[in-house]
Amino acid sequence: MKKLEEYVRSIPDFPEPGIIFRDVTSVLQDADGLKLAIDGMMEKVGDAKDVDVIVGTESRGFIFGMPIAYNLHKPFVMVRKKGKLPCETVSMEYELEYGTAEIEMHRDSIKPGQRVVIIDDLIATGGTVEAAIELIEKLGGKVVKVVFLMELGGLRGRDRLQNYDVESVICYEGK
Repeated sequence: MKKLEEYVRSIPDFPEPGIIFRDVTSVLQDADGLKLAIDGMMEKVGDAKDVDVIVGTESRGFIFGMPIAYNLHKPFVMVRKKGKLPCETVSMEYELEYGTAEIEMHRDSIKPGQRVVIIDDLIATGGTVEAAIELIEKLGGKVVKVVFLMELGGLRGRDRLQNYDVESVICYEGK
């Protein structure tokens, strides 16, 4: 079996010159690559006895978070883009490179004191997960770990999350 990095397709000059786009779809489209990705993230999550809830951010956090929640026999909570959830929500606006975005969770999705692991496919600038952490904490949850499949180290997103236990399966030094 190949190493996980070998399943990630790198596309130069996308979306703009000088950027190397790390494409997760090539991992998903290969059964061995998908298994390596989930197994690698499971290893980073570690012992589940101190975890109450797995949270995934839209949308690829859903793809990787669901099998992790299933394997650990834990509930799964979605962090969605604004306007996608049907019940009462809490929301958080955050900065993007060019503008702002807003995410939300159901108000009753995290109970006070619950210990939470956040799952996502990629950390770039860290803004989305930072906003998700604020939502979880607003609801009384405690984020005990954040796990990413890939990290773009050159964008220093980890710096925004320095007060949390952050792990990534693959780290690319560039942007």
